[in-house]
Amino acid sequence: MNNSVTVGILSDSHGYLDPRIAEVVNQCDYIVHAGDIFNANVLEQLQPKKQLIAVTGNNDYPAFWKAEEKNIVEALPDTAELELPGGIIYVEHGHRLGNHPDHDEFRSDHTQAKLIVYGHTHHRIIDQDAEPWVVNPGASGKIRNHGGPSCLVLHASEDEWKIDTVLFKET
Repeated sequence: MNNSVTVGILSDSHGYLDPRIAEVVNQCDYIVHAGDIFNANVLEQLQPKKQLIAVTGNNDYPAFWKAEEKNIVEALPDTAELELPGGIIYVEHGHRLGNHPDHDEFRSDHTQAKLIVYGHTHHRIIDQDAEPWVVNPGASGKIRNHGGPSCLVLHASEDEWKIDTVLFKET
C-alpha cells in the first residue's frame, strides 16, 4: 500500500496496559485508545510515531483518577475522529449503547466514517458486513480480556484498509 499509515487500536486497559500490546501499538503511526484508561501511566506507555488519540470511558471520571492526574482525564474528549488516507475513524467508548450495542445504530450515527471504534464490552469484534465498519479491539489489560489481552492494527491507504487482530495469551 503506497502512502499507507498504521493505527494501533486498543481499549479497556483499566489501569494496566499489557507490555506486549504497548510494543505492538508503539510501532504504529497513530494509536487510538477507546476508553476505560484508568490512569496516566497507561497513556504514558503509548508512544506512537505521530499522534495518540484517546477518549474517556464510563470508568474515566476524574474522581476515579489520582488527584494529580485529574487534569489529564478532564482534558480527554468523549469522542474523537482521525482523518486518514481513504477515510475517517470515529472513536467512542460505546457505553451509551449498553453491553450489547447495535452496530447499525453506530453506523447510522456516524455515516461519514469508514471505521467506528468502540470498547466497553471487552469483546473483540471486527464487523465488516456493512459500511462503516465497526470494531472493538477487546481489552488491552488484565480485566475481562476473554482469553488474553488484544488490540487491532489498521493498515490504511487511499485505496485499501486492512485490519489485523493481535491476541496474546494471558501471562
